[in-house]
Amino acid sequence: MTAFDLQRAYLDLTTPHVADALMRLGVPVRQAPTTVGPLWENTHLVGRARPARHAGSVDVFLEAIEHGEPGDVLVVDNGGRDDEACIGDLIALEAQRAGLAGIVIWGLHRDSRELRSIHLPVFSQGALPAGPQRLDPQESDALTSAGFGAHVVTGDNFVLGDDDGVLFLPLDRADDIAEVAATIRDTERHQCARMKLGTSFRNQAHFADYLAARDREGTTFRQHLRSIGGAIEE
Repeated sequence: MTAFDLQRAYLDLTTPHVADALMRLGVPVRQAPTTVGPLWENTHLVGRARPARHAGSVDVFLEAIEHGEPGDVLVVDNGGRDDEACIGDLIALEAQRAGLAGIVIWGLHRDSRELRSIHLPVFSQGALPAGPQRLDPQESDALTSAGFGAHVVTGDNFVLGDDDGVLFLPLDRADDIAEVAATIRDTERHQCARMKLGTSFRNQAHFADYLAARDREGTTFRQHLRSIGGAIEE
């Protein structure tokens, strides 16, 4: 799936829609730690992962951008460190000028005011004034894989981020994930619209029937919702 196709398919999908789709498809849900969030509200980011493992110098980011393609997302592995910021305004501006879709950081950023002015989507664990005071050897695979919390992210993944967090998804499943997520989105919107017009969710979900089936047969709520086409929890 191209960068344009990803943007078109996921433009109106949220991370909750997609996380539920992953569960329905039996695809592992790989998400960033809860400490990672966007710098401003109403941020939406999607693009192929472009890994970069930080070792103390910004040259690894410049090299990742050099090899990147428009629409990529720079995935920065700084090991979740809280003693240094590794991304600032110059790298964000360089990434934007190269056509990248955004940056997600397992670590900290700085130059917050400038980053908001540049307005390239950036997700991080927070801000810190000081940059790195170290210079470690760059690992041989620093541009092919990035650790991010409990997960390893490569170019075979794409990134979806919004106000609820960040997901790392298999690029070869992008089409079917989007298709299922869109179905879940449309179901929820229909249910919400009916609620606003006066039909409670309990009535839409035939909740009394579910309680009877649960007591009679041990039916779970998810099974019941699936049977009536109203699944919202998977």
